[in-house]
Amino acid sequence: MFVLFEEAGKYLGGRVLSEAEASAQVELETGKRVKVKGANIVLRFEKPSPAELIAEARTLSAAMDLDLAWEFAAEGEFGFADLAADYYSDKPSLAQQAAALFALFEAPHYFRRAGKGRFKKAPAEIVQQALAAIEKKKAVQAQIVEWAGQLAEGVCPPPIREQLYKILFKPDKNAPEYKAVVDAARATQRPPLELLERAGAIDSPYQFHWRRFLFENFPKGTGFPALAAPAIVDDLPVATGVQAFSIDDSQTTEIDDALSVQGLGSGTVTVGIHIAAPALALTPGSAIDNVARARMSTVYMPGYKITMLPDEVVNTYTLLEGGDRPAVSLYARFDEATLELQGTETKLERVPIVVNLRHDQLDAVVTQPWLEDASVTSDNTPEAAASLRAPLSFLFRLAKQLKAQREVVRGKPENFNRPDYNFRLVGNDGNEPTGNEQVQISTRQRGAPLDLIVSEAMILANSSWGGWLGELGVPGLYRSQASLAPGIKVRMGTRALPHAGLGVKSYAWSTSPLRRYTDLVNQWQIIAAARHGKTAALAAPFKPKDADLFSILSGFDAAYATYNAYQGGMERFWTLKYLQQQGITELEATVIKDIPNGALVRAETLPLVFPVAGQQERGARLRVKLGEIDEIALDVSGTVLERLDTPKANADGDGAAADDSGEDEEEVVAGPIAIAVDLTDSEAAPENTPA
Repeated sequence: MFVLFEEAGKYLGGRVLSEAEASAQVELETGKRVKVKGANIVLRFEKPSPAELIAEARTLSAAMDLDLAWEFAAEGEFGFADLAADYYSDKPSLAQQAAALFALFEAPHYFRRAGKGRFKKAPAEIVQQALAAIEKKKAVQAQIVEWAGQLAEGVCPPPIREQLYKILFKPDKNAPEYKAVVDAARATQRPPLELLERAGAIDSPYQFHWRRFLFENFPKGTGFPALAAPAIVDDLPVATGVQAFSIDDSQTTEIDDALSVQGLGSGTVTVGIHIAAPALALTPGSAIDNVARARMSTVYMPGYKITMLPDEVVNTYTLLEGGDRPAVSLYARFDEATLELQGTETKLERVPIVVNLRHDQLDAVVTQPWLEDASVTSDNTPEAAASLRAPLSFLFRLAKQLKAQREVVRGKPENFNRPDYNFRLVGNDGNEPTGNEQVQISTRQRGAPLDLIVSEAMILANSSWGGWLGELGVPGLYRSQASLAPGIKVRMGTRALPHAGLGVKSYAWSTSPLRRYTDLVNQWQIIAAARHGKTAALAAPFKPKDADLFSILSGFDAAYATYNAYQGGMERFWTLKYLQQQGITELEATVIKDIPNGALVRAETLPLVFPVAGQQERGARLRVKLGEIDEIALDVSGTVLERLDTPKANADGDGAAADDSGEDEEEVVAGPIAIAVDLTDSEAAPENTPA
């Protein structure tokens, strides 16, 4: 005897070997023996063979008119044999009964299952909805096939172009646009990114990087809602005897900090570090605060920036020259002869800002000899700089002393071996770049006098305020580094811990509240400390172990790393553009690191790190011929033409001295772009697949 039975959602046939009350031992045509529950057996027969029956029933089932079958079916629950009798004849054959069974089982939009071999008609409205869905699915599949064909032919359909970045980086794997890309990539055997680039989906390499960044970080755009900057209502005293000045580059609009010097020649000199005070007007949870918290920082890139706060808000609180500006001021008193720090004081006040100095206009004038020797003169010295020569000279002397003291704590000098590179896009004027601008790259030695003055003053303020908050038990957002040992990175936290890289006992970013959200948060805490002293922990907006503070820390850390990576990537893009525009095919470079089958080298005159083939001695100077530039992958490699220095008899393994600024600096090196298009299974969960 043969039986037809259901097993794991399929109908199988086999010969009965033995049978008990509730089950049967059945041998399939493959020879496999299975135990079948009696309730799962739907047909028993002597002939034909199970394979013949199933084949004939499949043929009959495919020819059944499901609409007609649905009309014939009884209103209540019925069996498949009942439908076969209604559809075929009063006495349907075995094959006809099996055909009805298969048709009912495989048409859930027409018939609902009510048990083994039992069914019930679906309501008419459900049937219509299901049929409409089936037709829609067919239409979608036809659209996928059409789009995939167009991509294979080098044409990008508009819907795919519109969703390009979603498809590549955050896809809905059920979307037809995504499936079309997958199918076309499989058919052409091309990587998805190459396929889309050849089809014209990417307007330009620059637009690819820019729009990807916006898609991932500013999906609603970079514009601001209409926001009015609240006025500072505090009756702040005007700082007596203070003539403050800021030092920034010409592109800076968010002027966060200014300096002042009082008491020259008196034996005790007071240095004022004045920070713009938006926290005196803004409150946590306000509309402007929500915008700042969503962005976490200003995003910088060559020729453009996305500010943390709207221009109208920045202009309200920035330390613009020509007025008394609200500020949180740190006054540090020093012995004029020994430069010993005698004490610090924090004040909330209005500070007269006499001038906004621009270091890119002064670096050639305000040099180390000019600051250290009063007899050194220059015909091109601007009047503003000349009038501030004495304060600037003292600040430079103090900065060198503060740096030396930090280096004693950190155990080794800070090295600034590499210059800063400045990018200028000709004719850009601060507008959003197109990627086709002529780029100029200039150098500026790190640790230049004006840089040193500002950086040491900011380190003094950030470390002093960080230590003060710690003493008062007021939490803040700190940066710390346990040691200078390899692999020990700078971390953020809410406790005042040492920063080994900077050589200070604690370090809380507090001097850029218009462009970094951590600094705005810390300024709220500092203002509470200035107003309430020892009871500040009770009055500060953020209390110890505040969950919101940890949330801010985590969000800032992630955003800041992303923004820095994008800035580095765009600087690399424009460096590659510079090579193309200047027709540079060879570079002199220094080996900085071994990699498999080659080495990483750093160009000596450009901000560019790239691989060369072949093992090279670390620290060796090479002349390198550049290969093809890939502006999408931001990639270029080189071939060594010659070595420019003499090989060392016993290389110490250190190579070129590392640049050491006390904070983490990651090398920007090209690599495969990680996309989320999975060619192995379009229904699978997203994975990062190298393009």
